[in-house]
Amino acid sequence: MTNIKGPSGLSRDELALLAPEYLLAGHLIDRAGMPHVIGAFGREVMRDIAIEEWMGASPVYTKRMQRALGFDGDDVTTVFKGLQLDIGAPPQFMDFRFTVHDRDHGEFQLAHCGALMDVEPMGEEYVVRMCHDIEDPTFDATALATNPHARIRPIHRPPRVPADRAPHCAWTVVIDESHEPAPYPAQAGIVAQTAAARCTAVTDIDHAEDGAGDYRGPLLADIAFAEFSHSALMRIAEEVCLQGHLLTLSFVLALRARMDDDPAREIARKQFTGIAGVAADRIRAALDIPDDLAGAAQLLAIHPAFNPSGYVDIDIELHDDDLTVRLGQHSAADADGAWPALLDAQHLDPVQAILNAVNPRLRVAATAQTDDVLELAVTVGDDLHADFGEVQMTRISTGAAFVFDDRGRGLPLTVLRT
Repeated sequence: MTNIKGPSGLSRDELALLAPEYLLAGHLIDRAGMPHVIGAFGREVMRDIAIEEWMGASPVYTKRMQRALGFDGDDVTTVFKGLQLDIGAPPQFMDFRFTVHDRDHGEFQLAHCGALMDVEPMGEEYVVRMCHDIEDPTFDATALATNPHARIRPIHRPPRVPADRAPHCAWTVVIDESHEPAPYPAQAGIVAQTAAARCTAVTDIDHAEDGAGDYRGPLLADIAFAEFSHSALMRIAEEVCLQGHLLTLSFVLALRARMDDDPAREIARKQFTGIAGVAADRIRAALDIPDDLAGAAQLLAIHPAFNPSGYVDIDIELHDDDLTVRLGQHSAADADGAWPALLDAQHLDPVQAILNAVNPRLRVAATAQTDDVLELAVTVGDDLHADFGEVQMTRISTGAAFVFDDRGRGLPLTVLRT
């Protein structure tokens, strides 16, 4: 019998590959959930839920990441560093290019906007909803975690004229004490009280290790994850997983304001299934995880739905011919009603979606469920399990097949004027 470790069992190089995968997986949560929202409510309500969802989560997790990596200032550079480590802006897929004029003035462009590539084929109405209706309030909500006097305003943005305009958009960031302080979103106040928001059972960064232990100092043009230390990468990974949980908790909160608990849980489960499968497929490929029970054990242990270990109670045991997974029912994630709380003996599609990414012959079944534990057995079957519609729907996003480039060392950006 072998007890399987989570991300802490990975090497520094492997964690450097995993961190951007976690960020992109967090971004694709919406691609997994919003089609089901449109089906239930229509496009207008989808827009409103997206606004509430991001405004509820981003001020909370942005401040967490700032504190974790020691760059919790109140200037434009701090805003930009936060965006580089935000699931709303996964590197390269949302290719932010920054210019800093001084501590209170800056600009950014998106040389490539994966989100635009996803919605542009759907027509101008969808583009306006995302690039105008949703971005305006949510950008400011993210910035207020750094400084409530910060304002993010467009220079130009889609719909693109001409149709191939590049960069895809450009924005200014101005911090001015004369700006009326942006109010802290009411939904963020609720999300800030969750166990995910207050989670302290995370990795302490060891500053004696090789590699960077924080993100103090100059703003870098690109985050080079390989330059961080092992413990810093562990902390980044944990914080990004918590970002995904916080976004989902905010999403469900917005759903429950409009529908009863049971249908809200059903949409959340569909979202979970879609992102579980797509994230698993990308992580399996990035880390070259084998297609056997050992690979399934490793992938379950490092999947963002079941991390960080201080938030989710999961125990994985690998035997010769089967795999046992135990999910404790009294974790902080269960208290919040996060993804693990959506699983029970009758609802295991998200776990099966993860297994499908390893090998569609793998099967999961519940062997016990009590008030304390949900126990699952993973075995190898003869037939291929069908792909889930929720996964296929999420895979429509260009992010599902996006390939990260190796851009080398992170180069510091120079302030243009002081």
